[in-house]
Amino acid sequence: MNRPDPMTDRRPNDSAQAEPNLDKPGVRLPPPLVYLMAILLGAGIDRLVPLRVLPADLTRWLGGALVLFAVIIGALSVREFRKARTAIRPDRPATALVTTGPFRYSRNPMYLAFSLLQAGIGIWMNNVWILLLLIPVIAWINYHVSAREEQYLRGRFSQTYPAYQGRVRRWL
Repeated sequence: MNRPDPMTDRRPNDSAQAEPNLDKPGVRLPPPLVYLMAILLGAGIDRLVPLRVLPADLTRWLGGALVLFAVIIGALSVREFRKARTAIRPDRPATALVTTGPFRYSRNPMYLAFSLLQAGIGIWMNNVWILLLLIPVIAWINYHVSAREEQYLRGRFSQTYPAYQGRVRRWL
């Protein structure tokens, strides 16, 4: 049988692209970049086809509050990763399962924070396109990032992750 080399996680004669490293979730496109691309695309579309949905006096404080809330959730999430001394980036191996701080309420508080940030920016700018583009971004994060991360974490932390997954929701 063609078994993987334990030092490289590759089978003999396999190319690096044929089999991903088994100690990483396999996320290739950084989620913050996906959110940034959606915000920039929405801003670009708005220059061509501006659409407003909210009264101007509502956009600043509501958008600002969402942005502030997103920054707080994101900062608290990063703090928990640093306390646990594990990788924040989803393309790096996890050395600890973080279940404290915002992770007590959401398995993905960082993606929740990025989603709130995009929504806050969209509302602040009164830009319907940024808000609408949040739908495919969340779908992409859900199916191409969270699903891969969860599969990886179930394998990496097989004793603790299933219980954590059973008691804490993916988003909220």
